Amino acid sequence: MPPPPPSERALPAGENSHRFPCEQCGADYTYNPADGTLVCSHCGHTNSIRSGPWQGTALQELDFRAAVAEQLPEAEIEVTRVSTCPNCAAQVEFDPDTHAKECPFCATPVVTGTGENRHIKPKGVLPFAVAERTAHKAMNNWLGSLWFAPNGLQEYARKGRRMQGVYVPYWTYDAQTRSRYSGQRGTVYYVTETYRQDGETRTRQVSKVRWTPVSGRVQRFFDDVLVLASKSLPKRYTEALEPWDLSQLEPYQPQYLAGFRAEAYTVELEAGFAEAGQKMERVIERDVRFDIGGDRQRINSIETQMSGVTFKHILLPVWLAAYKYRGRTYRFVVNGQSGRVQGERPYSAWKIAAAVILALAIAAGAALLASQQ
Repeated sequence: MPPPPPSERALPAGENSHRFPCEQCGADYTYNPADGTLVCSHCGHTNSIRSGPWQGTALQELDFRAAVAEQLPEAEIEVTRVSTCPNCAAQVEFDPDTHAKECPFCATPVVTGTGENRHIKPKGVLPFAVAERTAHKAMNNWLGSLWFAPNGLQEYARKGRRMQGVYVPYWTYDAQTRSRYSGQRGTVYYVTETYRQDGETRTRQVSKVRWTPVSGRVQRFFDDVLVLASKSLPKRYTEALEPWDLSQLEPYQPQYLAGFRAEAYTVELEAGFAEAGQKMERVIERDVRFDIGGDRQRINSIETQMSGVTFKHILLPVWLAAYKYRGRTYRFVVNGQSGRVQGERPYSAWKIAAAVILALAIAAGAALLASQQ
């Protein structure tokens, strides 16, 4: 028989620390990305998540219109205790016995408060697949490959400071779209033109476009359009971490969060849908151009109707490192599924100056050699 699941510790209302006591010694289990099990930090006892009776059901979509009208069932809402970073506005869950901590997104000291956040529960979670040691190595390799980065920053980053594993909130949206368009199809043809050059008569082929009015309809079902629901990380970093393999999503279980933090979403559902709509529009425009056909396309108008709009709140794994170097904060992020690295980097003025001087010296040497030859 499979071992019984560890029970989550009872906490005061509104607090969610995602801590699970070991069956053998009572210390905390943490989620181990290497094999997808819970491991006791004290005695090493393991417990399988997948074999436990808490195994969730298949991921379910929620109705977007009902959520906007605040008509979701109460079972889809949860209240958590979060603290807001005064610098980057990240909302991160903390343990109830933790009163001060560095923000994992920007390394700013944060004093935990007693604020409660009422929000839509996560439906799915993409468990960490990359361990901290692997993420740290990937970050160090990335730093080592940067030209003109100060040696001091690389040394500071390599001192072994722990990275923070954080589940970052995202929205996914599904929608059936039907679009009516009008435009023009361009057909390229060639005509022969005569011209004079250097006193001679010559001919050349000149391309022309014949435009024909067209109209039509296209339809597409959008599945899991992904939108970041956090304002803590710049989009250029999170987008560079893509792609995510959402086929590996698991039904949300707090056991996956054991030993990690989870950020509460700060991009509301409607704002996220507006961004998803822009992504859909770009795909629909591509579909319309393909439907128009021909050699060139002009689009006069597109009218789109959406139906069956649903959504999910999901959590994706990110390893974070925020380093303060000479008074400035530099952030590095690692995709907790694939190990892809992105981040901010400073530039070393003396390294750039040395490179410029070296380039000038090489150019001067080449010029001298050429003149002597």
